[in-house]
Amino acid sequence: MKVAVLGSGYWGRNLVRNFAELGVLAMVCDPSEEARENAGKMAPRIDLASDPAQAWVSKVDGIVIATPASTHFELARQSLMAGKHVFCEKPLALDYDQGAELVKMARDRRLILMVGHVLEYHPAVAELMNVVESGRLGKIQYIYSNRLSFGKVRREENILWSFAPHDIAITLRIANSMPFEVVACGGNYVQPNVADVTITNLLFDNGVRAHIFVSWLHPFKEQRLVVIGTQRMASFDDQSKKLLLYDRRVEVKDGVPMPVDGRGEEIPFAADEPLRIECKAFLSAMESGKPPLTDGASGLRVLRVLQAAQRSLITHGEPVRLPIEATA
Repeated sequence: MKVAVLGSGYWGRNLVRNFAELGVLAMVCDPSEEARENAGKMAPRIDLASDPAQAWVSKVDGIVIATPASTHFELARQSLMAGKHVFCEKPLALDYDQGAELVKMARDRRLILMVGHVLEYHPAVAELMNVVESGRLGKIQYIYSNRLSFGKVRREENILWSFAPHDIAITLRIANSMPFEVVACGGNYVQPNVADVTITNLLFDNGVRAHIFVSWLHPFKEQRLVVIGTQRMASFDDQSKKLLLYDRRVEVKDGVPMPVDGRGEEIPFAADEPLRIECKAFLSAMESGKPPLTDGASGLRVLRVLQAAQRSLITHGEPVRLPIEATA
């Protein structure tokens, strides 16, 4: 299996490095001469091109898209039309209908369509999912996720589309459901019409609520996921690299809520690089023909929530109801 990477910039160069080290990188396409030169230094024997069309007519099996979000749909569409498997960085597209078109194209052509939700491949998140699915937390009550930092400020997409896809993807996985209502609010402080801070609330039919706070205008970096259940609580701090399980809950005795403050324990997880795991998952999916964890359908669910959140954001927090079929 051989792949071509479209885009070797801020994030794409990490994909270039990983696929090169896995021995499957055949080509890198980027309009920037500097980006191409840097890619060539990481993988001296690959082909370098400025036009992605060269990847479509090449003999590579898969195409990895790490370009600005506004280009994802057209590049993925052209790649699928060329008969290539596609690994597209998040978001899959900027419009749900376009995303649905890509999913249908891949299905009709029996091609792999994978979306780059790298957090889902983090070993700590995999362990957290094991805890959730084992029932150790009890019934999930609410989830909150913070993804905060100072910069890198984008101009082509707001913080919701840049940061929140990771948190939405994990939240949907933990809740094991689609929300029926999405509410989002935020603020544009650096550039007009480009939100720098957003808070998104998701409401689920199974009673779960989720709160996602993202910002690139924050004095310190924080990436923390907390899951509250009726029996225990769990948290993953990506800064300290710790996954903790707390034996804490609230019991009602004689009508009085009583906090039960039990011990906490650290849950170990592998130190493997999440992006390396994700890249291997794409290669495995291409070889087996089996959909990866973050397949096109998964990316489409995240896209539906993103689009609803964006609609709520621009209407100053008006709730957006998802169609009944979307929550099934």
